[in-house]
Amino acid sequence: MAKKIFTYRGKTIDELKKYSLKELAELLPSRQRRSIARGFNDEKQKIMKKLQSRDSIETHVRDMIVLPDFVGKTIKVHNGKEFTPVIIQEDMVGMFFGELAMTRKKVTHNSPGVGATKSSSNTGNK
Repeated sequence: MAKKIFTYRGKTIDELKKYSLKELAELLPSRQRRSIARGFNDEKQKIMKKLQSRDSIETHVRDMIVLPDFVGKTIKVHNGKEFTPVIIQEDMVGMFFGELAMTRKKVTHNSPGVGATKSSSNTGNK
C-alpha cells in the first residue's frame, strides 16, 4: 500500500509553499485569514525571518499562524512557565502556535487525605 500524501484543502505542502501569503490566506479558516489580512506585526515578521535561516527558535508569540514554510522546523513556544518544543508537521498548517503548547496541565488526584471523607472520621476510636 502506498504512503498517503498529506493535502490541505486539496493542495500538497509543496504547492502551498509556492503560494503567496494572500493566496494561502484564501485557503485558511476565517480567523487566520483575518489575521493575515491585518498584516503581521514586527514580532511575527522577526519569527518568519529567523525561521528562514534556522531550524529552531524560541518565542513568546502564541498568535502566529503556522505557515507551510515552517514544516519540519522546531519551535519552542512559551506556555507561561517554560518553552515547550513543538516539531511542526504538515497537519499543523493553519493552526496558531498557542494551540500547540498547552498552558494547563492535566490534573491528577492522589488518594484523599485525612478528614476528607466521613469514613476517615470513623476509625473505631470511641
